[in-house]
Amino acid sequence: MNKFLMLIVWITLYTGIMAQSVQVSFTPDQIKALTPEWKGERFSDGRPKVSDRLLERLKNISMEEAWGTLRNLGFNNQYEGDWMIIQEDEVMVGRAVTAQYMPLRPDWNDLIKKQGEDEGRIGGTNSWPIDVLEPGDIYVADGFGKIVNGTLIGDNLGNSIYAKSKNGIIFYGSVRDLAGLETIEGFNGWIKGQDPSYIQEMMMSGINQPIRIGRATVLPGDAVLAKKTGVIFIPAHLVEQVVIRSEFIALRDQFGHQRLIEGTYTPGQIDRQWTDDIKSDFIKWLDDNPDKLPMTRTELDQYMKDRSW
Repeated sequence: MNKFLMLIVWITLYTGIMAQSVQVSFTPDQIKALTPEWKGERFSDGRPKVSDRLLERLKNISMEEAWGTLRNLGFNNQYEGDWMIIQEDEVMVGRAVTAQYMPLRPDWNDLIKKQGEDEGRIGGTNSWPIDVLEPGDIYVADGFGKIVNGTLIGDNLGNSIYAKSKNGIIFYGSVRDLAGLETIEGFNGWIKGQDPSYIQEMMMSGINQPIRIGRATVLPGDAVLAKKTGVIFIPAHLVEQVVIRSEFIALRDQFGHQRLIEGTYTPGQIDRQWTDDIKSDFIKWLDDNPDKLPMTRTELDQYMKDRSW
């Protein structure tokens, strides 16, 4: 075989390998391998499916409590602040569908688009993550902070996002048609800016893969808690622990504040490890105020049994 023919064979094999290796989205098996500590239900795409009940309870958790619990568990890089919020006084929770955007590189972009076409994906690549949204999902995208010519959606795609997910967006990037987005009832977004320009010199490089949102690392299926004070991304397998611990601290604070107002205890007694007498008083207070419990009594008793409080 002459050198020219060998070169042709090599190029053919190389381009075939490249085409086969391009992925638009992580596969279900890859997402499962990425999130092995999650033992519960999953979506068909492999993402952990944190329960609606836990997500509803997550709405009432303070950012500080969620952040503190994750820090205590060694997860120090799950929070990002300094956002522009479409509906500032609203809280948003949901499950992350992630998307990665990068500065445009034509050869790679062509491979991504070709693979997407082969998979039956239609429309612009910035709409592809929307097509995989399930109810309760949040479209979380790293737009590498690009504002001008970095607008990932306008109000048309915003309506599509809400129709699919009944939720909103977290974009480390920008949007256009902000006035139109503001009129979509129930839709919300945490963004880094807005601009009338349309998306240019950007490419969507992957769906449901690990991404960076500012100083946070996000995996597909993470639970998202978005408030006026920022956004925190909670690994799916830690959501229940974050919620119950935060709920318990809130109950402990309610009891402590009430007893301080009544003059039953001094600040020095409440702000240190409780004595057995105070713990007994707290348990009686819980018995007398079952309506204050956001968790089941079984969950609460198990939490107090397993931990020092």
